[in-house]
Amino acid sequence: MSFIVIKTQGQLELMKAAGRLTANVLELIRENVREGISSRELDALAYEFITKNGAVPSFLNYHGYPASICASVNDTVIHGIPDDYRLKSGDIISVDVGVFIGGYHGDAARTFTVGDVADDVKKLISVTEECFMKGFFAAQKGGFISDISKAVQQHAEAHGYGVVREYIGHGVGKAMHEAPEVPNYYAEGMQRIRLREGMTIAIEPMINLGSHLVRTLKDGWTVKTIDGKPSAHYENTIAITANGPEILTKA
Repeated sequence: MSFIVIKTQGQLELMKAAGRLTANVLELIRENVREGISSRELDALAYEFITKNGAVPSFLNYHGYPASICASVNDTVIHGIPDDYRLKSGDIISVDVGVFIGGYHGDAARTFTVGDVADDVKKLISVTEECFMKGFFAAQKGGFISDISKAVQQHAEAHGYGVVREYIGHGVGKAMHEAPEVPNYYAEGMQRIRLREGMTIAIEPMINLGSHLVRTLKDGWTVKTIDGKPSAHYENTIAITANGPEILTKA
């Protein structure tokens, strides 16, 4: 992830097509998340939909990842591997999906509720989406990546939530992970990268109800909150344009 790839208008159109399909996968998941369904079943739905539309699941076999979606339940932050656990009322599930079509990737994530979810957890999901929007509106041509980082962190911490440090947003394009890195937090001394027209990045706040600290399970993928409290995830791929940022992963 060394150099930043600036996209032409034609390349952005291809990325919009990949983004649309990515968003449609998440809409399909939204329609099917319910009590009693397993994340393995949701993964199968996603795989069938993506391949029927002439695309390839970006995540499947990526560094050995075994599924088409990441399905992270409750205190799992990201990279939850789909399994046979059946969702029950009160659960939340964060689904992250990537789609490759026309030479470009789309990447997006949403957190869904199952049945009757506690009010404080519903608020966490809502504020996580707001964190994305704060970062999105901060992503202005001529500004800096750190403007996005600060906007996300300030909004999350104003609500008393933990902002995950170990995992961050990133550039998206012909590769699913390109330069630049897009942290959800700000630290003094961070590299100041200017936002230029034609840059395409994924902004993806991962926000915890409790501590920002996380741990990775022995499977090498599943990342959980250190304190067992729920985590929410909201992500879109966006483009920096002369007229402001544009969301590419929309249905």
